[in-house]
Amino acid sequence: MSKTQIDNSTRVVPQARGELALRVEHLVKRFGGLVAVDDVSFDLYKGEVLGLVGDNGAGKSTLIKMISGVYKPDDGKITLSGREITMASPMEARELGIETIYQDLALCENLDATINIFLGREPMRKFLGVFNQVDRRKMNDESLKVLDRLDIVIPNLQRPIKQMSGGQRQAVAIARAVYWNAQLVIMDEPTAALGVPEQRKVQELVLTLREQGVPVIIISHNMQDVFAVADRVVVMRRGQKVGDLIAHDTNGDELVSLMVGAS
Repeated sequence: MSKTQIDNSTRVVPQARGELALRVEHLVKRFGGLVAVDDVSFDLYKGEVLGLVGDNGAGKSTLIKMISGVYKPDDGKITLSGREITMASPMEARELGIETIYQDLALCENLDATINIFLGREPMRKFLGVFNQVDRRKMNDESLKVLDRLDIVIPNLQRPIKQMSGGQRQAVAIARAVYWNAQLVIMDEPTAALGVPEQRKVQELVLTLREQGVPVIIISHNMQDVFAVADRVVVMRRGQKVGDLIAHDTNGDELVSLMVGAS
């Protein structure tokens, strides 16, 4: 698929096929006199993986925080599944189906996998017909179902998260997002501090999400991660989008050139 030259620093790709999941239009975020995100627009389709790359301070995290409800845009709009949305908090974003998995995974390390998957949204049942009680059996059964759907094997779901490997922790965080019917999954440096085998497992999970029609935005400094899973790559520099490229039509050198302004 061909690319269109726009200017010396920006290349875009034709629209992908399929159903539009997310549209970001002319987003702007200012912090005093600093413009952290400057007029950024892009589309994301269902079943598509979008790599978001840029040097430190490029505006990636600020952009993602607007999409995930942490920051309110100063200008522009966000459309999810054809409906314009506004969010006052990350909880509102989650209620809309936007799940963000940060580097720290936001897991409670002293609790087990099943509790983490349902944390804050635990199913209840009646005890003695009167008292509300957490339904641990349902949590365990449903956890097994969603892990099986993702082809994840965790031998002991009752083991505390702190005793699990980095890859297993990522798997629990992804399973939580999938169970709650995520319309969009955002992953911030998902393979940071993981060994090679666990990096590959996380990549497999991202591809599984894609096969199931869940759109994914993955932020990573690891170019191998990006090229292993991404269909498209958006490049940011100094708060602006400077590239939107089909992953298999570009390479690491070109992305770095756009990131540092050498093109």
